[in-house]
Amino acid sequence: MFHKPKGTIVTLSDEKGRKTVYDILPRFVFEDRWIPVGRLDRDSRGLLLFTREGGLSELLTQPGKFSKFYEVWIRGRITEEQMQQTLLGVKTSIDVLKFKGVEILGYAGPKTRLMVELKEGKNRHIRRVFGALQDSQSHTPLKVLDLKRLQIGSVKLDIPSSNWRFLTHEEENSLINGTSRTKRRGRKTRR
Repeated sequence: MFHKPKGTIVTLSDEKGRKTVYDILPRFVFEDRWIPVGRLDRDSRGLLLFTREGGLSELLTQPGKFSKFYEVWIRGRITEEQMQQTLLGVKTSIDVLKFKGVEILGYAGPKTRLMVELKEGKNRHIRRVFGALQDSQSHTPLKVLDLKRLQIGSVKLDIPSSNWRFLTHEEENSLINGTSRTKRRGRKTRR
């Protein structure tokens, strides 16, 4: 588990010399060819998983396999109708995209804080959906100001920015088995 900071890119190296996640992670992650499970764009931050097993990466990135939760700050106010539209599908420049869930968490002046759930994600999915919607007051596109991935399946981000840790066996098992908690083995207890 790695808490990707904003301003870094998810690639082994960059021809433009931009900072990558491998510049922050311990050297063994690069040397042992740990690969990211999915991506976060340069302007996004939050939970990023790494593995050395390509098959596991494919399993974890299958569309619809796991919900991913994001805390999103947008410039503007989203209406109830627009929230419903994000669940049904919004026409964007690449396709009709939708969210699995969306909830308003609060406001700060002209900004709105939301929780967004995706079951599958395209490149810049959340940014494209909000960019295709208009603020009813200013008549400008809703703009993502901050995007932070908080959770993948049952694994929740619990470390500070730019830090990393290994997943626990319970977290690994819940991801591999696609469950929110591990199955108990052994003898059943009686009451």
